[in-house]
Amino acid sequence: MAQTSTAERRCPPAWPKDALRVAFGVIWAIDAVLKWLPGFKDSYMSTIMGTRDGQPPWLRWWFDFWINLQHPAATFFWALVATVESFIALALILGFARKLTYIGAIAFSLLIWSTAEGFGGPYTSGASDIGTAVIYAVVFAGLLALSYYAGPARYSADYYLERRFSWWWRLAELRRPAPLEPPLAPVAPLPQTRRTA
Repeated sequence: MAQTSTAERRCPPAWPKDALRVAFGVIWAIDAVLKWLPGFKDSYMSTIMGTRDGQPPWLRWWFDFWINLQHPAATFFWALVATVESFIALALILGFARKLTYIGAIAFSLLIWSTAEGFGGPYTSGASDIGTAVIYAVVFAGLLALSYYAGPARYSADYYLERRFSWWWRLAELRRPAPLEPPLAPVAPLPQTRRTA
């Protein structure tokens, strides 16, 4: 019976981290589909403008900036948000350019949280949560940290792209993966010599 090495026993299975990434990608895909529906398009600017109400005066400039930027081209910004969410969902499900995706998705989530979700506020009596986008940012940071400690994701497009393109790890990994070592050939036992008395 073959015995497992100490390294094999210490190494956790690869699929749970990939399953977490794919499950989160499915959540983003559902969210992206909802962004393409007419209801989101029709209420896009009113949602952005509504976040300004009730905010403290020292934060009004931030919301005025985003309203003034997006109002003349609301259709473009609606389509941009829906497209970015679709790309994030697809990249998560496929495991494509994971490091770049996680960092970009953290920035995108924080931007959504600080604009469309109004930093989760205004924090008046009756406020019950801080918004979902900031939690998404934390999950992406967790996936980024997990990819650092767990190494390459076996069930991802990155795994195969890294084998084909030596530079791809820069888009997919936080550190350079260890080179793949060929399996050791079994060593044949030395022939025993007989002693003659």
